[in-house]
Parts: sequence; structure tokens; C-alpha cells
Amino acid sequence: MKEKEGAILGRLETKECIYYNANWEKDKTNSNGTEPCYGDNDKRKHCFATWKNASGSIEIVKQGCWLDDVNCYNKNECIEKKESPDVFFCCCEGNACNERFYHSPEMEVTQPTSNPVPKPPLFNTLLYSLVPIIVVAVIVLFLFWMYRHHKLGYPPELVPTQHAFHIMIEDPGPPPPSPLLGLKPLQLLEVKARGRFGCVWKAQLLNETVAVKIFPIQDKLSWQNEYEIYSLPGMKHENILHFIGAEKRGTNLDTDLWLITTFHEKGSLTDFLKANIVSWNELCHIAETMARGLSYLHEDIPGLRDGHKPAVAHRDIKSKNVLLKNNLTACIADFGLALKFEAGKSAGDTHGQVGTRRYMAPEVLEGAINFQRDAFLRIDMYAFGLVLWELASRCTAADGPVDEYMLPFEEEAGQHPSLEDMQEVVVHKKKRPILRECWQKHAGMAMLCETIEECWDHDAEARLSAGCVEERIIQMQKLTNIITTEDIVTVVTMVTNVDFPPKESSL
Repeated sequence: MKEKEGAILGRLETKECIYYNANWEKDKTNSNGTEPCYGDNDKRKHCFATWKNASGSIEIVKQGCWLDDVNCYNKNECIEKKESPDVFFCCCEGNACNERFYHSPEMEVTQPTSNPVPKPPLFNTLLYSLVPIIVVAVIVLFLFWMYRHHKLGYPPELVPTQHAFHIMIEDPGPPPPSPLLGLKPLQLLEVKARGRFGCVWKAQLLNETVAVKIFPIQDKLSWQNEYEIYSLPGMKHENILHFIGAEKRGTNLDTDLWLITTFHEKGSLTDFLKANIVSWNELCHIAETMARGLSYLHEDIPGLRDGHKPAVAHRDIKSKNVLLKNNLTACIADFGLALKFEAGKSAGDTHGQVGTRRYMAPEVLEGAINFQRDAFLRIDMYAFGLVLWELASRCTAADGPVDEYMLPFEEEAGQHPSLEDMQEVVVHKKKRPILRECWQKHAGMAMLCETIEECWDHDAEARLSAGCVEERIIQMQKLTNIITTEDIVTVVTMVTNVDFPPKESSL
């Protein structure tokens, strides 16, 4: 029996699709045409279309290839069956099957009515007796459900997003292979990182590349805390990772919790420093924008348009939680352990010994924390000093070879130090990562070393604030930009005479 062209064992094969991109100028692609569909041989390929219907006028958003999605299997026509979505989406199998697309909502099946049969008096008696009992039972069950729902603490409404649509927070059921986020098609592409609280995916949300951080249900508190921190007034800042939305996927024990943010291709500062060395100007730019983000996070700002922004302590500052944009501008990420300080409210049940062991301040390692706002901000500054050291260790500014990338205390305590290892090195021996002698021969690096030492000071109250570090780095760069090669030795001897900003400029 001769098979239909394009069919393999009864399956429609998709080799190419109609392509269209409404944002072709922004994305620097062709506006329309056809595109070949690539993918693994064991994965099925489909075509898709997304469009809007504004007052009866059809506006195509995007058409193209779509990867293995069970919702598209064996569909030779592209049909959207939802009643009235904001963005229409359909997918199908077969070459160029997305050239035509339709909206055909599923109709509810109504049952034919019949004439009521007269009920005997006994039935009426039972009915009047049971109805109040059933009503009371329903009310009790509803109140219990409300209690459980409140106790679980999931955000009960739509999560705000910068886009024209919303990402829905209610449970949409088990996710398909190519997940659809609310009304927007979102496709997970590849895992970019794995951490303590889950993994981070690179994903496609319509025309935008985004990052999806997926938490298992047992890490619900971390997901919820990060969501709440991102949702605070005033959290949109150039040097804080941009939040797009959040969602709960799946049911019961199979539930995954998603956070969707802007995606940055360069990844974390850790990954960047492993593969790259930095110039003095690059170091200053990364350090300045990193300090600006942390300073803003630490700041209490009343009177913003969307409300009062409280001071926030990050509590897990490390190079892995600093992301780099394409121009090397830094932004602070990962607020799973962050703590907000609102006027008149306590910090809650706070466990002091949290974070990454090698970045823990001496007072954290000792378990001797003063549970006040400034104490937590100073703990952040200790870790920030270690991140500055990581930057310095990969900088080409000073004469001599640049060291291979190492984590703070990797030389002193190894790659996987225990809490006891860090207590011995940091608390008892009072060691810090080595500041190379050759760094002192460069005017800017010498000033940076002094700043690093004042960030990781054993005495928490002597540490610099993030705002002070930001001002110092700006001053360092201005000073080194006007120094000629002949002046370097002279200026290095004058470093101690430079008028630095006061230490407590923002605490």
C-alpha cells in the first residue's frame, strides 16, 4: 500500500514550516518565508502559529517550527480551541501546515432535558432533611480548603509582568513536553545551571529568550521567598535581575515551582572569570555596577510610586549569584535566602547560619550574630569583599602573570570545605585570600586591595557599606585614568593620602 507523501508509518512528517516574525527588525531576522525544521531524529517536529484578534482584525505574531509536543501529534490543521484567549496559539504536523490557521472553540455538550417525574412525599421529606446537612458539610470543606490554601502560601492571584499579558499562577495541570505558560507558548531549551534550590533553564517565550528557574516542591519556601522579594516595591533596577513572572506547575508531589526572569547569555561572574581575564576598566565596571546593585538592595526607600521599598539583606552574596549582561554590567540574582526589614516588624524566625560556607563571615561561622538589620548588611559586605578578590585575581592591570581562577579560600581550605574547615581558617587563624604583592604596584589595584581588606574586616562594624564601595571604585577609575606610566610609582606611594568616602555612607 502506497503511503501518503510526507507520512512515515502513519505519522505526518514536518520538514519545513511557514515562517513569519512580527518583530523581525528587532530580532534581526527575515520577516517571512519558510524555514526548515531541525531536531533529533527521535523527536517529532511541528509547525506553529500565534496571532491576535483585535476588533476582528487578525495580527500574526509569529509562525515557524515547533519541537516535540504531544499536543500537536497527528494534527494536520492548525486550530486554536480555547474560547477567547488574548494570544491565539495552534500547532500541527505536515509541511507548511501553519499556512492556514483557525479558531474553532470547543462547544459544551448540553444534555437534553426531560419532563420532571413527580416525587413522592417521602422523597420531599428526605430532601428537606439532607439539604441542610449537605450545605453545612460543603461550608466546612470550603473553610478547610481555604485554610490549607492560605497555609501553603502560594500567591493567590496573577503575578504581575512587564508584558501585555499575564502568567497565571493557578495550577494548570500536568505540563506538556513543550510547556505552555498561561496563554503564552514557552519552550524550555537547555539546562544552563544547577544549584542548591533547583536548576535554571534557557527558554523561549514568544520572541523573547528568558531564564526559567525550576524549584522542586520541597523547596517551596525558597521559591516563595524569592517571589516575595522580587514583588517588593521598587525592585526594578538595572543592577538587580529583572523578574518577569512565576508559576506553579503540576499537582501534589509532582509540582514544580517556576520563576521566570531575563536571560543573560554570559551567565554568572564565576563562569565568566573561569574562562576570561579582565582589564582594569572591565574590573571597575563590573565592580561598580555590582556595588550599585547591592547598595540599592540594602537601601530603605520610602515614597516610591509603587510603595515603600524596605532594606533587603541578600544573605548569599557570591560570584555565582552575580550575572553579567552583554556589556559586562552586573546584576544581583538569587533571593531565596534574602531577608527584608520593614519598619515596626521583626525579621521573623531567622536562622543565622545560612548561605555558602566559603563566603560566610566570621560572626556567621561562630554563630554569634546580632539579629539587627545592619548586622545582616555587614555580613553581605564581607562576602562582597571576597567577590572583589575574585575579580582582582583575574585582572591584567598589574605586572606579572594572571592566576588561574580559584574560589575564595580554595587554596587554604580546598574545593569542598566543611563548616569546621572554614571556622579554623577564618575564625581561629583569621586568614583571608592572598593579596598578591604585584597588585600593590598598580595604583588602582593598590586602592582596590585596601577596599577589599576593609570589606572583609574581622570586626563587622569596621566594614565598608556597599554605597561607599561604589563611590570608591568610581574614584579609583577616575584617578587611574589620569595617571601616566611614569607617575604610577609616585601615586602608589600616595594611596594612603587619598581621601576616600566615609565608611558608613549607606548603612
